[in-house]
Amino acid sequence: MIRRTIQDAIERSLFKGKAIIIYGARQVGKTTLIRALQQDAAARSIYLSCDEPDVRRALSGKTSTELKMLIGGSKLVLIDEAQRVAAIGLTMKLLTDTAPDVQVIATGSSAFELSSRIEEPLTGRKREFRLYPFSLTELGQMYSPVEVGRLVERCLIYGLYPEVINAPETAAAALREIARSYLYKDVLAFQQIRNAEALERLVQSVALQIGSEVSYNELAQQVGVDKKTIASYLRILEQAFIIFRLGSFSRNLRNELKRSRKIYFLDTGIRNAVVNNLNPPELRGDVGGLWENFVIAERMKRNHNRQLFPSTYFWRSHQRREIDYLEELNGELRGYAIKWREQRMKVPAAFSAAYPDCPVTLINRENTAGFVTD
Repeated sequence: MIRRTIQDAIERSLFKGKAIIIYGARQVGKTTLIRALQQDAAARSIYLSCDEPDVRRALSGKTSTELKMLIGGSKLVLIDEAQRVAAIGLTMKLLTDTAPDVQVIATGSSAFELSSRIEEPLTGRKREFRLYPFSLTELGQMYSPVEVGRLVERCLIYGLYPEVINAPETAAAALREIARSYLYKDVLAFQQIRNAEALERLVQSVALQIGSEVSYNELAQQVGVDKKTIASYLRILEQAFIIFRLGSFSRNLRNELKRSRKIYFLDTGIRNAVVNNLNPPELRGDVGGLWENFVIAERMKRNHNRQLFPSTYFWRSHQRREIDYLEELNGELRGYAIKWREQRMKVPAAFSAAYPDCPVTLINRENTAGFVTD
Protein backbone atom coordinates (compact mmCIF):
# COMPACT_ATOMS: atom_id res chain seq x y z
CA MET A 1 0.00 0.00 0.00
CA ILE A 2 1.31 3.44 -0.95
CA ARG A 3 1.25 5.91 1.91
CA ARG A 4 -0.06 9.21 0.63
CA THR A 5 2.35 12.11 1.13
CA ILE A 6 -0.41 14.41 2.36
CA GLN A 7 -1.15 12.03 5.25
CA ASP A 8 1.75 13.44 7.27
CA ALA A 9 0.36 16.99 7.10
CA ILE A 10 -3.12 15.76 7.98
CA GLU A 11 -1.85 13.84 10.99
CA ARG A 12 -0.06 16.95 12.25
CA SER A 13 -3.43 18.73 12.17
CA LEU A 14 -5.37 16.13 14.16
CA PHE A 15 -7.00 17.07 17.46
CA LYS A 16 -6.23 20.78 17.13
CA GLY A 17 -9.85 21.86 17.54
CA LYS A 18 -10.65 22.09 13.83
CA ALA A 19 -12.58 19.88 11.42
CA ILE A 20 -10.48 18.49 8.57
CA ILE A 21 -11.84 18.48 5.02
CA ILE A 22 -10.22 16.33 2.33
CA TYR A 23 -11.23 17.18 -1.23
CA GLY A 24 -10.44 15.05 -4.26
CA ALA A 25 -11.90 13.57 -7.43
CA ARG A 26 -13.64 10.23 -7.36
CA GLN A 27 -11.36 7.19 -7.43
CA VAL A 28 -8.23 9.03 -6.23
CA GLY A 29 -8.16 7.17 -2.91
CA LYS A 30 -9.96 9.38 -0.37
CA THR A 31 -11.63 6.43 1.36
CA THR A 32 -8.34 4.53 1.48
CA LEU A 33 -6.65 7.58 2.98
CA ILE A 34 -9.13 8.10 5.79
CA ARG A 35 -9.13 4.36 6.51
CA ALA A 36 -5.34 4.62 6.88
CA LEU A 37 -5.79 7.58 9.22
CA GLN A 38 -8.31 5.53 11.17
CA GLN A 39 -5.90 2.63 11.47
CA ASP A 40 -2.95 4.80 12.52
CA ALA A 41 -4.80 6.96 15.04
CA ALA A 42 -4.56 5.79 18.63
CA ALA A 43 -8.20 6.65 19.27
CA ARG A 44 -11.57 4.96 19.08
CA SER A 45 -13.17 5.85 15.74
CA ILE A 46 -16.31 5.58 13.66
CA TYR A 47 -16.55 5.53 9.86
CA LEU A 48 -19.71 6.92 8.27
CA SER A 49 -20.29 6.56 4.52
CA CYS A 50 -22.78 9.10 3.20
CA ASP A 51 -23.48 6.82 0.25
CA GLU A 52 -25.72 4.99 2.73
CA PRO A 53 -29.20 6.56 3.03
CA ASP A 54 -29.52 5.75 6.75
CA VAL A 55 -26.19 7.48 7.43
CA ARG A 56 -27.39 10.57 5.57
CA ARG A 57 -30.54 10.61 7.70
CA ALA A 58 -28.52 10.11 10.88
CA LEU A 59 -26.39 13.17 10.06
CA SER A 60 -29.22 15.47 8.95
CA GLY A 61 -31.08 17.85 11.23
CA LYS A 62 -29.84 16.33 14.48
CA THR A 63 -29.17 17.98 17.80
CA SER A 64 -25.74 17.85 19.40
CA THR A 65 -27.08 15.31 21.89
CA GLU A 66 -28.29 13.03 19.09
CA LEU A 67 -24.97 13.35 17.29
CA LYS A 68 -23.06 12.42 20.44
CA MET A 69 -25.28 9.37 20.80
CA LEU A 70 -24.50 8.44 17.20
CA ILE A 71 -20.73 8.54 17.63
CA GLY A 72 -20.75 7.04 21.11
CA GLY A 73 -17.30 7.11 22.68
CA SER A 74 -15.49 7.68 19.37
CA LYS A 75 -12.86 10.39 19.31
CA LEU A 76 -12.24 10.21 15.57
CA VAL A 77 -15.28 10.64 13.29
CA LEU A 78 -14.76 9.92 9.57
CA ILE A 79 -17.51 11.18 7.24
CA ASP A 80 -16.99 9.94 3.67
CA GLU A 81 -18.59 11.75 0.67
CA ALA A 82 -19.97 14.38 3.02
CA GLN A 83 -21.40 16.50 0.19
CA ARG A 84 -24.33 14.06 0.05
CA VAL A 85 -25.68 15.46 3.36
CA ALA A 86 -27.48 18.74 2.73
CA ALA A 87 -26.77 20.36 6.14
CA ILE A 88 -23.42 18.71 6.77
CA GLY A 89 -21.78 22.02 7.66
CA LEU A 90 -24.07 22.56 10.63
CA THR A 91 -23.65 18.93 11.72
CA MET A 92 -19.86 19.28 11.71
CA LYS A 93 -20.07 22.62 13.52
CA LEU A 94 -22.15 21.08 16.31
CA LEU A 95 -19.69 18.22 16.73
CA THR A 96 -16.66 20.53 16.66
CA ASP A 97 -18.16 23.03 19.11
CA THR A 98 -19.84 20.69 21.59
CA ALA A 99 -17.29 17.86 21.55
CA PRO A 100 -13.90 19.61 21.40
CA ASP A 101 -12.05 16.35 22.12
CA VAL A 102 -13.55 14.75 18.99
CA GLN A 103 -11.75 15.04 15.65
CA VAL A 104 -14.04 15.21 12.60
CA ILE A 105 -12.62 14.35 9.17
CA ALA A 106 -14.86 14.69 6.11
CA THR A 107 -14.17 13.89 2.46
CA GLY A 108 -15.83 15.33 -0.62
CA SER A 109 -15.49 14.69 -4.35
CA SER A 110 -17.25 17.89 -5.41
CA ALA A 111 -15.84 21.05 -3.90
CA PHE A 112 -18.62 23.22 -5.29
CA GLU A 113 -21.20 21.27 -3.28
CA LEU A 114 -19.33 20.56 -0.07
CA SER A 115 -17.58 23.91 0.27
CA SER A 116 -20.85 25.81 -0.18
CA ARG A 117 -22.41 23.75 2.61
CA ILE A 118 -19.59 24.10 5.11
CA GLU A 119 -18.11 27.52 4.38
CA GLU A 120 -20.32 29.61 6.66
CA PRO A 121 -20.93 27.09 9.51
CA LEU A 122 -17.25 26.11 9.70
CA THR A 123 -15.64 29.52 9.27
CA GLY A 124 -12.51 29.44 11.42
CA ARG A 125 -13.20 25.84 12.39
CA LYS A 126 -11.66 23.83 9.54
CA ARG A 127 -8.48 22.90 7.71
CA GLU A 128 -8.67 21.86 4.09
CA PHE A 129 -6.49 19.45 2.12
CA ARG A 130 -6.56 18.13 -1.44
CA LEU A 131 -5.86 14.57 -2.49
CA TYR A 132 -4.73 13.97 -6.06
CA PRO A 133 -3.96 10.82 -8.04
CA PHE A 134 -0.63 9.25 -7.12
CA SER A 135 2.47 11.36 -7.67
CA LEU A 136 5.84 10.23 -8.99
CA THR A 137 7.16 10.84 -5.47
CA GLU A 138 4.66 8.35 -4.07
CA LEU A 139 5.59 5.78 -6.72
CA GLY A 140 9.05 5.92 -5.18
CA GLN A 141 7.67 3.79 -2.34
CA MET A 142 7.15 0.92 -4.79
CA TYR A 143 9.98 1.46 -7.25
CA SER A 144 13.59 2.57 -7.29
CA PRO A 145 14.47 5.98 -8.80
CA VAL A 146 15.66 4.22 -11.95
CA GLU A 147 12.39 2.31 -12.24
CA VAL A 148 10.31 5.46 -11.65
CA GLY A 149 12.23 7.10 -14.48
CA ARG A 150 11.36 4.18 -16.73
CA LEU A 151 7.67 4.51 -15.83
CA VAL A 152 7.40 8.20 -16.71
CA GLU A 153 6.36 7.60 -20.32
CA ARG A 154 3.70 5.12 -19.22
CA CYS A 155 2.40 7.58 -16.64
CA LEU A 156 2.32 10.27 -19.31
CA ILE A 157 -0.13 8.13 -21.31
CA TYR A 158 -2.13 6.33 -18.60
CA GLY A 159 -1.87 8.81 -15.75
CA LEU A 160 -1.58 8.02 -12.07
CA TYR A 161 -5.00 7.05 -10.78
CA PRO A 162 -4.57 4.33 -8.11
CA GLU A 163 -6.51 1.72 -10.09
CA VAL A 164 -4.32 2.36 -13.14
CA ILE A 165 -1.11 2.00 -11.13
CA ASN A 166 -2.22 -0.99 -9.05
CA ALA A 167 -3.55 -2.99 -12.01
CA PRO A 168 -1.48 -1.97 -15.07
CA GLU A 169 -2.79 -4.88 -17.14
CA THR A 170 -6.29 -3.33 -17.13
CA ALA A 171 -5.20 0.33 -17.21
CA ALA A 172 -6.91 1.21 -20.50
CA ALA A 173 -10.26 -0.25 -19.43
CA ALA A 174 -10.01 1.39 -16.02
CA LEU A 175 -9.30 4.80 -17.53
CA ARG A 176 -12.22 4.60 -19.91
CA GLU A 177 -14.51 3.50 -17.07
CA ILE A 178 -13.41 6.41 -14.87
CA ALA A 179 -13.88 8.86 -17.73
CA ARG A 180 -17.29 7.44 -18.65
CA SER A 181 -18.80 6.64 -15.24
CA TYR A 182 -17.13 8.96 -12.73
CA LEU A 183 -15.68 11.98 -14.50
CA TYR A 184 -18.94 13.89 -14.87
CA LYS A 185 -20.98 12.26 -12.11
CA ASP A 186 -20.71 15.03 -9.53
CA VAL A 187 -20.60 17.78 -12.14
CA LEU A 188 -23.84 16.70 -13.81
CA ALA A 189 -25.55 16.43 -10.44
CA PHE A 190 -24.84 20.08 -9.80
CA GLN A 191 -27.86 22.25 -10.43
CA GLN A 192 -26.06 24.77 -12.67
CA ILE A 193 -25.25 22.09 -15.27
CA ARG A 194 -28.24 21.70 -17.55
CA ASN A 195 -26.62 20.65 -20.80
CA ALA A 196 -24.70 17.38 -20.49
CA GLU A 197 -23.77 17.26 -24.18
CA ALA A 198 -22.33 20.78 -24.05
CA LEU A 199 -20.29 19.85 -21.00
CA GLU A 200 -18.78 16.82 -22.74
CA ARG A 201 -18.02 18.86 -25.87
CA LEU A 202 -16.33 21.46 -23.70
CA VAL A 203 -14.11 18.89 -21.98
CA GLN A 204 -13.15 17.41 -25.35
CA SER A 205 -12.40 20.85 -26.80
CA VAL A 206 -10.19 21.74 -23.84
CA ALA A 207 -8.46 18.35 -24.05
CA LEU A 208 -7.48 19.05 -27.65
CA GLN A 209 -5.88 22.39 -26.71
CA ILE A 210 -3.58 21.47 -23.82
CA GLY A 211 -0.37 23.44 -23.97
CA SER A 212 -2.06 26.20 -25.95
CA GLU A 213 -3.87 29.32 -24.89
CA VAL A 214 -7.63 28.98 -24.89
CA SER A 215 -10.19 31.56 -25.85
CA TYR A 216 -13.55 31.48 -24.13
CA ASN A 217 -15.10 33.00 -27.26
CA GLU A 218 -13.70 30.21 -29.43
CA LEU A 219 -14.78 27.56 -26.94
CA ALA A 220 -18.27 29.04 -26.94
CA GLN A 221 -18.43 28.74 -30.73
CA GLN A 222 -17.11 25.16 -30.68
CA VAL A 223 -19.45 24.01 -27.92
CA GLY A 224 -22.53 25.98 -29.00
CA VAL A 225 -23.18 27.91 -25.78
CA ASP A 226 -22.44 31.47 -24.70
CA LYS A 227 -19.17 32.70 -23.17
CA LYS A 228 -20.72 33.11 -19.72
CA THR A 229 -21.77 29.46 -19.69
CA ILE A 230 -18.27 28.40 -20.76
CA ALA A 231 -16.73 30.33 -17.86
CA SER A 232 -19.25 28.85 -15.42
CA TYR A 233 -18.72 25.26 -16.62
CA LEU A 234 -14.94 25.63 -16.48
CA ARG A 235 -15.10 26.85 -12.87
CA ILE A 236 -17.23 23.84 -11.96
CA LEU A 237 -14.88 21.43 -13.77
CA GLU A 238 -12.01 22.93 -11.80
CA GLN A 239 -13.89 22.49 -8.53
CA ALA A 240 -14.57 18.87 -9.51
CA PHE A 241 -10.79 18.32 -9.83
CA ILE A 242 -10.89 17.52 -13.54
CA ILE A 243 -8.97 20.55 -14.83
CA PHE A 244 -6.89 23.45 -13.55
CA ARG A 245 -6.02 26.77 -15.10
CA LEU A 246 -2.91 28.93 -15.49
CA GLY A 247 -3.18 32.65 -16.11
CA SER A 248 -0.65 34.71 -18.03
CA PHE A 249 2.04 36.58 -16.15
CA SER A 250 2.29 40.30 -16.79
CA ARG A 251 3.85 43.30 -15.13
CA ASN A 252 2.18 45.62 -17.62
CA LEU A 253 4.81 45.35 -20.32
CA ARG A 254 3.22 46.35 -23.59
CA ASN A 255 4.27 43.26 -25.51
CA GLU A 256 3.04 40.72 -22.96
CA LEU A 257 -0.25 38.93 -23.29
CA LYS A 258 -2.77 39.84 -20.64
CA ARG A 259 -5.86 38.00 -19.40
CA SER A 260 -4.94 34.85 -21.34
CA ARG A 261 -5.12 31.40 -19.85
CA LYS A 262 -4.12 27.80 -20.40
CA ILE A 263 -6.17 24.84 -19.19
CA TYR A 264 -4.67 21.53 -18.13
CA PHE A 265 -5.99 18.22 -16.82
CA LEU A 266 -5.13 17.06 -13.32
CA ASP A 267 -4.42 13.63 -14.80
CA THR A 268 -3.09 13.12 -18.31
CA GLY A 269 -4.53 9.60 -18.46
CA ILE A 270 -8.03 11.02 -18.08
CA ARG A 271 -7.24 13.60 -20.74
CA ASN A 272 -6.09 10.87 -23.13
CA ALA A 273 -9.20 8.82 -22.43
CA VAL A 274 -11.37 11.86 -23.21
CA VAL A 275 -9.77 12.19 -26.68
CA ASN A 276 -9.60 8.38 -27.05
CA ASN A 277 -5.87 8.31 -27.70
CA LEU A 278 -3.72 5.98 -25.60
CA ASN A 279 -0.97 5.66 -28.19
CA PRO A 280 2.68 5.76 -27.04
CA PRO A 281 4.63 9.03 -27.31
CA GLU A 282 6.37 8.15 -30.56
CA LEU A 283 3.00 7.79 -32.32
CA ARG A 284 1.49 11.04 -31.05
CA GLY A 285 1.28 14.50 -32.54
CA ASP A 286 0.36 16.08 -29.23
CA VAL A 287 3.28 14.87 -27.12
CA GLY A 288 4.69 18.37 -26.52
CA GLY A 289 1.49 19.72 -24.96
CA LEU A 290 0.85 16.44 -23.18
CA TRP A 291 4.32 16.51 -21.60
CA GLU A 292 3.82 20.12 -20.52
CA ASN A 293 0.52 19.16 -18.88
CA PHE A 294 2.08 16.15 -17.14
CA VAL A 295 5.04 18.03 -15.70
CA ILE A 296 3.00 20.99 -14.45
CA ALA A 297 0.41 18.68 -12.86
CA GLU A 298 3.16 16.72 -11.09
CA ARG A 299 4.75 19.95 -9.88
CA MET A 300 1.38 21.08 -8.53
CA LYS A 301 0.98 17.78 -6.64
CA ARG A 302 4.47 18.20 -5.21
CA ASN A 303 3.70 21.72 -4.03
CA HIS A 304 0.33 20.87 -2.50
CA ASN A 305 1.65 17.76 -0.79
CA ARG A 306 4.35 19.91 0.78
CA GLN A 307 1.79 22.57 1.70
CA LEU A 308 3.45 25.08 -0.60
CA PHE A 309 1.14 27.42 -2.49
CA PRO A 310 3.04 29.54 -5.02
CA SER A 311 1.34 31.76 -7.55
CA THR A 312 1.63 30.05 -10.93
CA TYR A 313 1.55 31.44 -14.47
CA PHE A 314 2.80 31.12 -18.02
CA TRP A 315 4.38 33.97 -20.01
CA ARG A 316 3.99 34.78 -23.66
CA SER A 317 4.63 37.89 -25.74
CA HIS A 318 2.71 39.05 -28.79
CA GLN A 319 5.72 37.87 -30.80
CA ARG A 320 4.85 34.34 -29.54
CA ARG A 321 7.94 34.00 -27.37
CA GLU A 322 7.05 32.07 -24.23
CA ILE A 323 8.04 30.64 -20.88
CA ASP A 324 5.89 27.58 -20.21
CA TYR A 325 5.64 27.84 -16.44
CA LEU A 326 6.38 30.41 -13.75
CA GLU A 327 6.23 30.16 -9.96
CA GLU A 328 6.28 33.09 -7.59
CA LEU A 329 6.79 32.26 -3.91
CA ASN A 330 7.91 34.56 -1.11
CA GLY A 331 8.68 37.29 -3.61
CA GLU A 332 10.93 35.06 -5.72
CA LEU A 333 10.05 34.41 -9.36
CA ARG A 334 11.34 31.35 -11.23
CA GLY A 335 10.67 30.24 -14.78
CA TYR A 336 10.71 26.83 -16.45
CA ALA A 337 10.80 25.78 -20.09
CA ILE A 338 9.16 22.35 -20.31
CA LYS A 339 10.24 20.46 -23.42
CA TRP A 340 9.85 16.85 -24.52
CA ARG A 341 12.85 16.58 -26.85
CA GLU A 342 14.96 19.70 -26.52
CA GLN A 343 18.31 19.53 -24.77
CA ARG A 344 18.93 23.27 -25.00
CA MET A 345 16.83 26.36 -24.65
CA LYS A 346 17.05 30.03 -25.44
CA VAL A 347 15.35 32.39 -23.01
CA PRO A 348 13.41 35.10 -24.88
CA ALA A 349 15.40 38.33 -24.82
CA ALA A 350 12.29 40.33 -23.91
CA PHE A 351 11.75 38.20 -20.83
CA SER A 352 15.38 38.40 -19.72
CA ALA A 353 15.37 42.15 -20.15
CA ALA A 354 12.13 42.60 -18.23
CA TYR A 355 12.93 40.09 -15.46
CA PRO A 356 16.71 39.86 -15.17
CA ASP A 357 16.53 38.33 -11.68
CA CYS A 358 14.28 35.46 -12.76
CA PRO A 359 16.23 32.27 -13.54
CA VAL A 360 14.79 30.01 -16.24
CA THR A 361 15.46 26.27 -16.16
CA LEU A 362 14.93 23.69 -18.90
CA ILE A 363 12.83 20.74 -17.74
CA ASN A 364 13.04 17.68 -20.00
CA ARG A 365 12.86 13.92 -19.59
CA GLU A 366 16.32 13.75 -18.05
CA ASN A 367 15.73 16.10 -15.10
CA THR A 368 11.96 15.92 -14.54
CA ALA A 369 12.27 13.74 -11.45
CA GLY A 370 14.20 16.42 -9.59
CA PHE A 371 11.68 19.09 -10.54
CA VAL A 372 8.58 17.22 -9.38
CA THR A 373 9.97 15.29 -6.40
CA ASP A 374 12.71 17.37 -4.72
